[in-house]
Amino acid sequence: MEKKQYEQLNETIYTETLSNGLSVTLLPKNEFHKTYGLFTTKYGSIDNQFIPRDSDQLTRVPDGIAHFLEHKMFEKEDGDVFNLFGKLGASANAFTSFTQTSYLFSSTTNVDENIGTLLDFVQEPYFTKETVDKEKGIIAQEIQMYEDEPDWRLFFGLLGNMYPKHPLHIDIAGTVDSIMDITAELLHESYNTFYHPSNMNLFVVGKMDPEEMIQLIKTNQAKKNFSEATEIERYFPEETTADIKPFDSIKMAVKRPKSIVGIKGVGRAPEGKGALVYKTTMDLLLALLVGPTSDNYLRLYDTGIIDDSFSYDFSLERTFYFADIGGDTKEPEAFSNVIKEILLTAKVSPELNQAHLVLVKKRMIGQVLQSLNSLEYIASHYSQQNYGEATLFDLVPIIDSITLNQIKVLAEEFMQEKYMSVFHILPKEDSKT
Repeated sequence: MEKKQYEQLNETIYTETLSNGLSVTLLPKNEFHKTYGLFTTKYGSIDNQFIPRDSDQLTRVPDGIAHFLEHKMFEKEDGDVFNLFGKLGASANAFTSFTQTSYLFSSTTNVDENIGTLLDFVQEPYFTKETVDKEKGIIAQEIQMYEDEPDWRLFFGLLGNMYPKHPLHIDIAGTVDSIMDITAELLHESYNTFYHPSNMNLFVVGKMDPEEMIQLIKTNQAKKNFSEATEIERYFPEETTADIKPFDSIKMAVKRPKSIVGIKGVGRAPEGKGALVYKTTMDLLLALLVGPTSDNYLRLYDTGIIDDSFSYDFSLERTFYFADIGGDTKEPEAFSNVIKEILLTAKVSPELNQAHLVLVKKRMIGQVLQSLNSLEYIASHYSQQNYGEATLFDLVPIIDSITLNQIKVLAEEFMQEKYMSVFHILPKEDSKT
């Protein structure tokens, strides 16, 4: 195993790539009683066009199949995997995002058995026509529930404006119509393509002996046969700036309007450690412009244009990156106009000054250090972020190293009107659109 120490944070990470291609990362935290295990495949909702393993033909699978597959993995011929984890004193869960699917457990006892259960159930699929058809009704209800959720609709409305061709704009669970086309055969095809160990990683954090843990994992994997690793070929449609829809809105049964402003990243997304530096620089820029320490935030809050629902975020993942700023507001048009003005004048904004940057950095570093005391935070974030050799534990020195000039350069490059889009949700009774 390769060992990497972070002396400033008193942390040591162990990594090894097994002979079958599985990437394993171990983070001992022996001062804790709990252990988390996360088993992740780089397969998410956007991966709906690809060349299946043992084929040379591009295929288009139904939207929502990655999420559907996640649901079905817990059901086996002899029962439900949740019950098995429960008997071992563990809680289990799973989630599907745009770019990956993760399965996890947490436990204070029977850690070895739970690791084995996690690896075994994910690597032993079981699908039948009967169980697949039964699941369609369950997931259809979940989709309909999210269709009635205003904040969910606001976010995906913005994605629809910015990414009209890219599958990012499609709900992670798909649509009621699309999931009806999912079959056991298609699930097996997707599973065989994306659930190969070479496309997966296992992350374990908590109380453990790393040497014993890696041996346990190796022994488990040595008992299984896998085909030879091959590179996965995915397909994504080409998009240009001209495809961005500047504005759209819908009416819903909400008491207060909602507005969101998005800025689409154009060009190839940064990769490796450069992606972590880029994301951190953008996080600092947004915090300076509209974070709680900014004059902009106080002004908008005092005038009632924003309230406690106000939030901002920057997402950077495989094939896409974008910023979004939104919330409830009594004046959606005023909200989106003033946010756009703040972003478009970012480079010359008085908010971008050295004293403010020092304050925002201290605040951000404090939040990072506090979060690193939580196994839940580490477990949920570590495997989600793909920054090459860089990790969460590189974040503090990266924050400290970013200069005001770097932030201003990024503001000039990224904050352009042609990259922006606005989406509103208006109350049905008040809407004039």
